[in-house]
Parts: sequence; C-alpha cells; structure tokens
Amino acid sequence: MNTKNYLPPTKRYRALISSIHSIYRLVNSTYDLKDLVSRLTKLIAQILNSDYCTIIMLDSSKKHSALKCFMSNKKRLISDKKSKITDRIERRVLKTSSVIRKGNLLAAPLISDDLIGIIVVRRVKNKPAFEKFDQDILMTLVEQSIIGIKNLQLYEDQQKIVLGSVKSLVTLLDARVPHEYTHSPYFSRLVAAIGNAMRLDEKQIQSLKYASFLHDTGKVDIPPEILTKTTKLTPQEFNIIKKHPFKGAQILRPLQVLKPVIPIIMHHHERYDGTGYPSKLKKGQIPEGARIMAVADAFEAMVYGRPYRERKNIASAIKEVKKKSGTQFDPKVVDAFLKVIKKFNTKIYSK
Repeated sequence: MNTKNYLPPTKRYRALISSIHSIYRLVNSTYDLKDLVSRLTKLIAQILNSDYCTIIMLDSSKKHSALKCFMSNKKRLISDKKSKITDRIERRVLKTSSVIRKGNLLAAPLISDDLIGIIVVRRVKNKPAFEKFDQDILMTLVEQSIIGIKNLQLYEDQQKIVLGSVKSLVTLLDARVPHEYTHSPYFSRLVAAIGNAMRLDEKQIQSLKYASFLHDTGKVDIPPEILTKTTKLTPQEFNIIKKHPFKGAQILRPLQVLKPVIPIIMHHHERYDGTGYPSKLKKGQIPEGARIMAVADAFEAMVYGRPYRERKNIASAIKEVKKKSGTQFDPKVVDAFLKVIKKFNTKIYSK
C-alpha cells in the first residue's frame, strides 16, 4: 500500500459518501446527455484527483464512440462525431468489460443491460498510483452515472417521439389555418433565444419551443372568413378570436407530455397590465413562458405581416415593443428581447 496516498477508514467512508452525493446532485440537475457527460468528466476527475479523464459513450456496434468527452486539467473537449475506438486501453475494456487498474491509470466499463460506455482516468507520473479504494469509488460513481445516463437516453427518445407528434400537429394546423396567420420558420428560434437570455432551464426552453409551434392551435376552430378579414372585426368576431387560446389548450390537454406547454398556450394573449385575455391575468400571475411568447408573437406579427395589419419595418416594430413595456409586455422580457434582437438575423424578415 502507498502510505502517502492512504486515508484512514473514517475519512475513506466520508469521501465515498461525499462522492455519491456529488454525483447524485449532478445527475438530478442535468437534462441533456451531452451536458451530463461533460460535467461527469470534470467531477470524476476532481473526486479521484486525476489529471486526465475520458468518458466515451458507444454506438450500437460497440466499435465506435457516439459521444466522447476528454478533460485535461482545466481543458475540456466534447464531440458527438462518430469515431472508431483505437486506444489500446479503451479497446481492452471493450473486449473484457472489466476494470483495469495499473499504476496511474484506472479504467472501467459503463454497463447497464449492455456495455454502453467507458471511463478512463489518469494521473501524472509524480502523483501516487491508484489504489483499490480509488477503484471502489470509481465503481460507485459508475453505478450512479449509468442511472443518470440511461434516464436521459430514455428522456431523449421520448422527446423525439413528442417532437414528431408536435410536427404532425403543426402540419395539420398549417393546413387548416390561412398562411397569413402562420409564423415564419424562425419564430421558434426567436422565442428560445429570449428564454435563454432570461436564463430559463433546458426543460423550460423545450416547453417554449413546443408552445411556439402550437400556441395558435385553437385557430383551427375559427371560421376562415374571420381569420382572413382585412377590415375591423366586429365585437362578436373578436369574441370568437379571443377564445382560441382556451380552445388550443383544450385540444392539447389530453397529451400529458405537453402538460407544461398548456399554460403558455392558454395565456400568451394576457397583458402585463391585466387587460388581456382570456383571464385578465397581470404581471407575475401570467406564466413566464406566456409573457415571453407575447413579446415574440407581437413582434413577428408586426414584421411578418397579418391580413388586418400593415407590415412594419424592424426598427418600427422594436420601437413599438419598447413603447408597450410595462403595459402590454413584461419589462424584463422586453429587456431580454432587446438584447436578443441585436444579434438576431433580422434580414430574414425582409425576404
């Protein structure tokens, strides 16, 4: 045993508990597989006092990496480009599905129902060699990591199914609603950019994207002659229009996976001062996603054009959004929008 690297039993137990807790917190706060693998690489290197750490996720052939992250000191590189496994140690782990501990190198397979990946950690030569206790810690970290990775893989598969369903719904909606009322292909990108500027998490951004596709679903129930009317709507016609957020929520509510999207769709026509519809909510009563959608929706309606409204140029539309900050729109959302729109390719609206 290398006494220089030795920890008494009590300290070893505490180190193990601390490591498990760190991985548990990471796994339960990360919703993207690439992000999880990247952060795991750094954390495992820190826990094992390693100078190098590599995590490789395998493709179905087990001969190529589908995702690879490498950390060296403070530098991290991540790639989802498919590449053949050529490293001798990595190939040995692939072949044997067993742990390798040799001096300053420690490698382990990631095994769920099948071999799904490899972890390799290394220390520089002037540091102590890895001990059996280091191997025990790594295997505990591996067990926790596999749970998080498998959950995210299942989540991503589910998201692909949901996205496919959403796209089918959008296609159906676009076929029923006059093209003058559909959005540009860039609308979802604008909505997500505002959400990112407001530091929303990944799940909230995903809900915003789905809502950007589906927020006008309720318009399928509005007669085309009202939707395409270029003159002023009668009070009765406007009352029909005002029902579309509720109708949209009603149509989508049976899809449980879209549950977080419903409040955005239901309230994206509320106004910050409480004079909007359908519920006359105001300020913080309005869901944050709906407040974001309201700004993006109004901006694009101005620049992309509507049958009842002349198309505005970009500068005029931005000025109008700023003017209605605090009345129609949440000032914080407007601030985020103004930051985003400076970098956004607004030339797309001139095409």
